[in-house]
Amino acid sequence: MEQRILYFDIVNGISGDMTLATLLNLGVPKEIFLEELSKLNLDDEFDIKIISKIENGIKGTNVDVIIKEDNACRHLVDIFNIIDNSRLNENVKSMAKRIFMVIGEAEAKVHGTTIDKIHFHEVGAIDSIVDIVGVSILIDLLCVDKIYASTVPVGSGFVKCDHGIMPVPAPATLEILKDVPIKLNSVKGECTTPTGAAIVKTLCEEFIDTLEFEPKQIGYGVGHKMFELPNILRSVLGVKKNKI
Repeated sequence: MEQRILYFDIVNGISGDMTLATLLNLGVPKEIFLEELSKLNLDDEFDIKIISKIENGIKGTNVDVIIKEDNACRHLVDIFNIIDNSRLNENVKSMAKRIFMVIGEAEAKVHGTTIDKIHFHEVGAIDSIVDIVGVSILIDLLCVDKIYASTVPVGSGFVKCDHGIMPVPAPATLEILKDVPIKLNSVKGECTTPTGAAIVKTLCEEFIDTLEFEPKQIGYGVGHKMFELPNILRSVLGVKKNKI
């Protein structure tokens, strides 16, 4: 008996747009993805640009969510209402809300407040909603049985955010990654974002650097930042044969 496996090989960190990109690069038709994404009923708030891009000689997919207008910060209940009122299937809705809940709980703890009072600044912005819902759509379309990931590199130094200058990993990112194997690598800057951290924390069954399975399709997602190491996220779709 075979299991359909998705493995995130986190080469140099993970973000929401890079996860979208690597999953699209696995071969999900762009037209099908965009048709599903339109069920979010937010087409008037954003455009999405999906292109091929070369990073250190490796061809991958790059995704850019272009916001049409400045949107007000949303609370978790506002985001849940958008998801619940969409035409997406129940599996996608549930997956997306679980990812947002992980972020909300971490933000609330870090900032010493309750989850209902959290303003979802960057995460509540339309680009993060598209990233999280888009990833949920693609995972649903890929019909995988189990999802794994490698140790998560988080970067080093400092990052500027809405609350000011913060150490890397940002407090919310580190809170999300509790009980997840991470590595503080030599990259200067934030190579793993709260959104990327929440995606793998929510979806991955295990974080492991050695996994026996047969790769069938390989995807590369290219990020927007410039680092001294390749800014790519590799995903591998394969099969794992269960021993009888």
